[in-house]
Amino acid sequence: MIAVASSTDSMSSAPDPVELLRDLLRFDTTNPPGKERACVEHVQGLLSAAGIESELYAREPERPNLVARLPGSNGQSPLLLYGHVDVVPTAGQQWTHPPFSAEIADGMVWGRGALDMKSGVAMMITAFLRAKAESRVPPGGVVLAVLSDEEAGGDFGAKFLAQEHPDALAGIRHALGEVGGVSLHVAGRRFYPIQVAEKRMCTIKATVRGPAGHAARPFRGGAMARLAAMLRALDRKRTPPHVTATARAAIEAMAAALPAPKAAVLRALLDTRTHGTALRLIGEQGRPLEGTLRNTANATIVRGGSAVNVIPSEIEVELDGRLLPGFGPDDLLAELRAIIGPDIELEVLRHDEGPADPDMTFFDDLAAVIRELDPEGVPIPMLLPAVTDARHLSPLGIQTYGFMPLSVPDDFPLAGLPHAADERVPVDALRFGAEAIFRAIERYPG
Repeated sequence: MIAVASSTDSMSSAPDPVELLRDLLRFDTTNPPGKERACVEHVQGLLSAAGIESELYAREPERPNLVARLPGSNGQSPLLLYGHVDVVPTAGQQWTHPPFSAEIADGMVWGRGALDMKSGVAMMITAFLRAKAESRVPPGGVVLAVLSDEEAGGDFGAKFLAQEHPDALAGIRHALGEVGGVSLHVAGRRFYPIQVAEKRMCTIKATVRGPAGHAARPFRGGAMARLAAMLRALDRKRTPPHVTATARAAIEAMAAALPAPKAAVLRALLDTRTHGTALRLIGEQGRPLEGTLRNTANATIVRGGSAVNVIPSEIEVELDGRLLPGFGPDDLLAELRAIIGPDIELEVLRHDEGPADPDMTFFDDLAAVIRELDPEGVPIPMLLPAVTDARHLSPLGIQTYGFMPLSVPDDFPLAGLPHAADERVPVDALRFGAEAIFRAIERYPG
């Protein structure tokens, strides 16, 4: 039995997270260009109505970041709640319900950002306002940050705030942000992965060269053919597996809760000799785990050619690379050259360092919250195979826990919805998450 607070009992002192999410979804904050101001100012108005002051920090006027604080009683370290309100584009996608209409259908709230991550922001604001209304602020206080620009790298958002206005986040050691806390159903068990670490961004440009010529004559072996060979190699071959401490802890925790045969397959992922076989046995469900056990690079942008009747001599391909903790750009370049060969030029365009080794101090308290609300749930640590704004806050000494809890049905297509058409979130899951975040605030020791 999952304990979900309703909007008429303990949540009555705060906004309904469902209606708050719908309000946020109706702001088109597609990034690029972003234009998050109207959405952020809407949040500022809610806080002001509750008697809470807030500050806006902006590198560019239309892209502000909001910071509000509920003071504690003894000056200890406050807990930070933070999330972004920009969303990825919807161009070319076919939606059942318009992406910015925030319709409720089939027990779900539909819209761009319903999962990534306006739902998380709505739950955080709900818990923040409830803490104020019920005077349940922890000793060190609570800080709320509503950010811009996460989807395009955070240069106008978390990165700007951390580098240009670090005093706004002074004294903070622990934070709740995206992505973890969403239920994952495996072999009849319900797991709640809580993010404690994440991969690092590493954008790479590959330059493929070959002889140019007139496109009217037969042509073999040019830059286009070499590009095709490179893409085929990236699609068919894997980079080598690496087992980090966080990935090992996550897989071992899952294995401990599963029947022996399934546990054995999971643990086989941790051995390089049996890793490939284990992946084949797990199948599609193992994709998320695979991303936590290897550096990855996917081709996303191709540029080449200037005229339809000219064979191009040079083609550029941008690769979205993601590094495991403890690895740097040179490690990924070496692994890519082993796959595509030495003749293609590789250049690192951007590399963001990630968070330091995880501080697990608050993990047990968050796990206890999950167990209170879902006694059959199994909280586990998670290494996120992507990046979040946590990397920008880490240099300030802030440990982020990905904790925007959602208890979703076992047939909910979670993996395929963020950044895709028909993004949606169950109504009941939002209330579950708002209650979980409120309980996390109550437990925070400072």
